[in-house]
Amino acid sequence: MKKYIILLGDGMGDYGIDELDDKTPLFYAATPNMDYMADRGLFGRARTIPEGAEPGSDIANMSVLGYDPLLYHTGRSPLEAASMGVELAQDEIAFRCNLVTLDTFMNSVIMDDYSAGHISTKEAQIIINDIQAELGTEAFRFYPGVSYRHLMVWKCGIDTLKTRPPHDLTGQDVSEILKDYKISKELYTLIGHAGEILKKHPVNLDRINSNKKPANAIWLWGQGRAPVIPSLKNLYNLEGGMISAVDLLKGLGIYAGLKPVNVYGATGYLDTNYKGKVDAALDILSEDDFVYIHIEAPDEASHKGNLKDKLKAIMDFDYHIVGPMLSYAQKTENCRILLLPDHYTPVSMMTHTSEPVPFCLFDSSSHKKKIRTTGFNESGAEASGLYIDKGHELLPLLLGSEI
Repeated sequence: MKKYIILLGDGMGDYGIDELDDKTPLFYAATPNMDYMADRGLFGRARTIPEGAEPGSDIANMSVLGYDPLLYHTGRSPLEAASMGVELAQDEIAFRCNLVTLDTFMNSVIMDDYSAGHISTKEAQIIINDIQAELGTEAFRFYPGVSYRHLMVWKCGIDTLKTRPPHDLTGQDVSEILKDYKISKELYTLIGHAGEILKKHPVNLDRINSNKKPANAIWLWGQGRAPVIPSLKNLYNLEGGMISAVDLLKGLGIYAGLKPVNVYGATGYLDTNYKGKVDAALDILSEDDFVYIHIEAPDEASHKGNLKDKLKAIMDFDYHIVGPMLSYAQKTENCRILLLPDHYTPVSMMTHTSEPVPFCLFDSSSHKKKIRTTGFNESGAEASGLYIDKGHELLPLLLGSEI
């Protein structure tokens, strides 16, 4: 049985940075395993964000998994709902519910931290469960997720509401954006009541006493209705698993018919359980033919504007994920790996952008050496001259191309 692997470092793409002599983090970081693959594989660029679409991880990863987002995308939160085991009725809209830290300054409300200081899952679950107990109704239901990422479902809700991802708003005045929620008096009141609960919540009082940022508000965004997506089994006779710390990817995997794997200690940040993810991937490949490993840490570091952490996240991805999976592929005669970021998340901008991303398709049975001088990075991919305009064509390329 031929084996297929996708290794995705979320948000690894970037621009040249002065501190790195105008090199990108991918160019500057020590990534011997990714460079090895680029030297010996099919190396180029692919557009994972269709023209005019929002450069979100939901759209980009949907492309990488072989689905045209223009046909199948309805919003990110329905995917997260699937991961949480929440089945959406036709009249229900799912929202991502971030726990955030807002700061007031004179007449402004500032987005201080989109993750409430990367609040722990244990603390966050207590908070969300208490919000559900106090504010949950037949119309509004809250479900706890991982760290700052949670879910709110609105029955018979309004789907024309304009929302913004909080990680795009770090340090900005969000006073006017908050007014957009006034499209529904019921929803706006709910957000206000949640803020009142959070300001007095024991978890937040403890966090403040420990000099940590409080989760003093909820931020609703990424809404949508349940999509209709054909399984990879039906499309390509492909079975396997999705390995990620975040509900978005696990939910996308569920819609694709993949097994969602819960890895102990998977956090979505630098302290994630890399070895656990590799072990889980190898378990899947012992029975099935496909696995998708998603690493969130480079994206999280970029949203923080933290170059040091982004470099570490990229090198950790190369050492702890790409290295072991490359070793597996080299010992497996019929194995292919697709390596790439889903989108750019430039440290300087702290948000996603929509440029084509570098990708490498490596075949364990191919020993042809292709000389590259810059390794796996943005400029090397562009110099290769290979360009895939539709990101959802990468999966068929992985499954069927000759390298």
